Formats: sequence, C-alpha cells, structure tokens
Amino acid sequence: MTERSQETSVPYKGRLAPSPTGALHLGNVRTFMIAYLRARSLGGKIAFRMEDLDHPRDKPGAADAARRDLEWLGFDWDEEYVQSQRKGIYRDAAEQLRREGRIYPCTCSRRDVETAQSAPHEGDQLKYPGTCRGRYSSWEEAEKIRPPCWRFKVDRPCNVEFADVFAGRMSMDVAETLGDFPLARDRGGAGYTLAAAVDDAIAGITEVVRGDDLLPATPAQILVQRALGLKTPAYCHVPLVTGPDGRRLAKRHGDTRIESFRAAGWSREKITGLLAASCGWCSPGTEIALEDLIGAFSLDTIPHEPFVFSPEGV
Repeated sequence: MTERSQETSVPYKGRLAPSPTGALHLGNVRTFMIAYLRARSLGGKIAFRMEDLDHPRDKPGAADAARRDLEWLGFDWDEEYVQSQRKGIYRDAAEQLRREGRIYPCTCSRRDVETAQSAPHEGDQLKYPGTCRGRYSSWEEAEKIRPPCWRFKVDRPCNVEFADVFAGRMSMDVAETLGDFPLARDRGGAGYTLAAAVDDAIAGITEVVRGDDLLPATPAQILVQRALGLKTPAYCHVPLVTGPDGRRLAKRHGDTRIESFRAAGWSREKITGLLAASCGWCSPGTEIALEDLIGAFSLDTIPHEPFVFSPEGV
C-alpha cells in the first residue's frame, strides 16, 4: 500500500462507524451527531462503515437495527461499506507488514500478559513485554504451541505525537504504554487497529471524530498507518456520555437505547434536542431536527467534561 497523494486543498470527509455489539444508545448517538454535523457544517462528505469484525461480541440483528435508528434520527451518508466484506484488504495489509518484518506471531494469552505486567496501566491497556518477539520462525511453528495472534513490533523508544482537534496535543511512548500490540487474532484476520487504519486511508477520511475512550488507541493506529505508507487523518476525540456514577453509559444506568425511546413515544427531534443542548447548540428542552442543527454546530461550545445523563432528569 502506498500513501495517497496530497492535493493543495483536500475536501473534508468524515465517517460514522457503528459496531453491532449492542443496540444504539444515547452515548453512541451523541458522538455520531458531533461527527455528522462536523462534516456537514464544513460541506464535507460522510462514509458509513459497519465495524463488524468483533464476532464474539456481535449481536444478531444489531447492525440492521443501528442503521434503522440512525436513518430514523435523520442521519444520511454518501457511501457505505461493511468490514466483514473487506477481509482480503486487511489480509493483504498484514501480509505486507509480515514481509517487511513489522509483525510476528505470538502465543501469549491475556493472562500471560497480565502476569508479566510490572505495573498497572489505565483502563484495559496491557503492556506487552515482548515475550514472543523472535521466538518463532513462522506462524506454523507458533501454531503448534497455541493459536497465535499477530503482534506489531514497536521500536524502543517510540514516542508518537499528534495534535487532537478537540483534546489538544497528545504524546505517548507506545513502547512504554503498550509494547508490541496485537493486530489480528488469526492469520488472515484483522483487529480494530489494523482494520480502522486501513479503512480510513482507503476511504480518504480526512478527520476521525470519535469518543475519547479511544484516545489511547490512536498512537498504535498511527504507527500502523506509517508502516503501511498510509496517510494519517486528523483526530478529534470528544467526551463520552456517562451515568451519574461517572462511568460510561451502560445497562446499569437504565434503558438508554434509541429503540426504547421511540417505543416510549419520543420524537427524533426530542432526542436530538436533548443531545444538542448538552453540546451547547440549543437551549434545554428544545426539540429540533438533526438537519436544522448544521448551522448551529460548533466544537467550541462542547464541554470538555463528559455529559452526565440521568433518566430521572428527562
């Protein structure tokens, strides 16, 4: 893969990338609203990408339900594709990295990595100590021990810096925080880091707007893009919706699924108005269509703290 040639002025292109691991809820929609309105307010295009490669967690019917909910809310897009139909593209990318010596097979389990941790890391991040680097001469050799995964070789030190459009300047030494990170659970597969890096480049995405829970994953994606000779888009990580306990919105905070609000008689304008008010684009209690928010959109009015949602407050 080779880097796309840059033009003097590249038109804005964003993306909406739901995954079918559960029903669409208010937290998902708020982030998608920011991504959608950011693109449309700049006269840009939007790609719709269904990220359905996480098969163990995928829920039957969730992909179609997410699409229906987004369309009902007023979202539209200019092109679409499904990751599970693009496996050959990811396989080719992984093969390029293998030929160039950038990845290696690893038979360590998550428990192995946790046991080897010298110190705890934030969230779900685990620093891999490089146990299998140089251990196996081929995938087949590793497979005799245990089903392996591909890991990306991270130089030491490996400081990645980028200017996030919303969160500001970021810097991470990937060697110290992640170590050699996983790219695929099987030989011809792809995990989120590889698939997202490849897809964003092929689609010509100029800016990725997503939740700030993915900020720690960004440096790894940038390393993969560089290794494949792909253009790195701009990144814009925005705060999540949380419950009163400060934790990311989930079932423990009540039923915040879009389909449940619809069943309870909420209009789409009421839902978008609630979320728009949390971003400073309208007054609380306003009911407004998504398309009518394009002119009011601004990143500057979005609080840098999470939006705390309480069902009792609506």
